[in-house]
Amino acid sequence: MNYNYLTSIIIPSFNSEKFISATIHSIISQSDIDFEVLITDDCSTDNTVKIIKEYQKLDSRIKLFTLDKNSGAGAARNNSIKYANGRFIAFLDADDIWLPTKLEKQIKFMLDNKYALTYSAYQKFDLDGDLGVINPPLEVSYNQLLYSNVIGCLTAIYDTEHIGKQYMPLIRKRQDMGLWLSILKIIPKAYCLNEVLAKYRVDSGMTRNKWAVLKYQWQFYREVVGLNRFKALNVFIIYAIKGYLKSLK
Repeated sequence: MNYNYLTSIIIPSFNSEKFISATIHSIISQSDIDFEVLITDDCSTDNTVKIIKEYQKLDSRIKLFTLDKNSGAGAARNNSIKYANGRFIAFLDADDIWLPTKLEKQIKFMLDNKYALTYSAYQKFDLDGDLGVINPPLEVSYNQLLYSNVIGCLTAIYDTEHIGKQYMPLIRKRQDMGLWLSILKIIPKAYCLNEVLAKYRVDSGMTRNKWAVLKYQWQFYREVVGLNRFKALNVFIIYAIKGYLKSLK
């Protein structure tokens, strides 16, 4: 079987000068796979664009687009998807990294099993070193994903041959969860390759307003997913409990 189909790697960037080099390096170090890198910059005010252009001089597979106004990661990702030529669409953020065999192993996993959407386990890390490993469930359906977004965006790949090009909702947060739910209306399940293939950078200096996060999640269920008030409340309570239990690990 031919495993070397073109994969389009979708990266949104915004003021990513500290980490974008490590991210790009982890991509161009991928083993034995045909890929293109589509980076859409969301009006960075630092040296992000300059750094990306330097990498473009070294590798013609890197393509850079820029938005006219700051529009959020979902809009940036969608812009890259629009120009993507690959059969497979893979996602990576501008501060995360892939292990060298990520694409090779995951594309083979998809082709061997005829899966349209897959994800993998991943390692959390910060400036001091590796943290915990996230091991998602081996499969997830639409109804299961509603209660907890178990698909790490940095690990997700979908196959356009099965489901066509699919885009993220134009919201500021939870764009990835919105996309996975849309895809899971087309296919029954997404599947996990239970191996650490990526590393998620934890920003230890970032503080989160948990109430604001919960408020947005409620709005996501009501306005983006379109759940009625009773269903949204049921899903929201379970989501909050799962999130709390996850924070304890």
